Amino acid sequence: MRVVFGEFALDSATRQLLRGGKSRLLEPKAFELLVLLVSRRPAAVPKTEIRDQLWPDTFVSESSLTGLVAQIRHALGDDSRRPRFVRTVYGFGYAFLAVAEEEAPQAPSRSSRQTGPARAVVLWEDRSFPLDEGENVLGRDEGLAVTLRWSRVSRRHARIVVTGERATLEDLESKNGTFLHGKRLTHPTSLADGDTFRLGRLVLVFRISSGAVSTGTETDG
Repeated sequence: MRVVFGEFALDSATRQLLRGGKSRLLEPKAFELLVLLVSRRPAAVPKTEIRDQLWPDTFVSESSLTGLVAQIRHALGDDSRRPRFVRTVYGFGYAFLAVAEEEAPQAPSRSSRQTGPARAVVLWEDRSFPLDEGENVLGRDEGLAVTLRWSRVSRRHARIVVTGERATLEDLESKNGTFLHGKRLTHPTSLADGDTFRLGRLVLVFRISSGAVSTGTETDG
């Protein structure tokens, strides 16, 4: 499911909240809560149901839920007093109030079915950050190709430059360093599919793949 609302897109298949094509960071539980609220829009979802969905057979405090809602609002730039997206239903639960539309999947063009472009991503825990052709900066700042809210990650920590099916990793004079194969980088270094690298102590994985030419026969009509 990919749902578009305002300047955002929520993609449950890739588990990403996107703004202008850039991923907004959400913890797994916060992402699941947002998907639940969007799927039930405009109905209000009771807190008991939310807890059953997110923490089955587990007792959690009220602050656990309010913390997830606060995280969602921060990612959306929402204001609890004048909400655009998430409304508090006092004494009951929460509701998603923005107009949202589900995107229909697009059929791939003839050329894309024949030859798929190289696709690069950075993986962190259960999150995937797609990389664009060219420069992709990693760090704590909002709006980067890979935004990581981690205290020991610099605001602009490192960059990955993707050129076709090749990529290089470079440290941007970060305080805690960028490491590949256990060595601190001092110059741009080639990345291979499956390489694990570190920003300080934060471990990430680089993946890149290229589409194969289809062997099927395509007919018009």
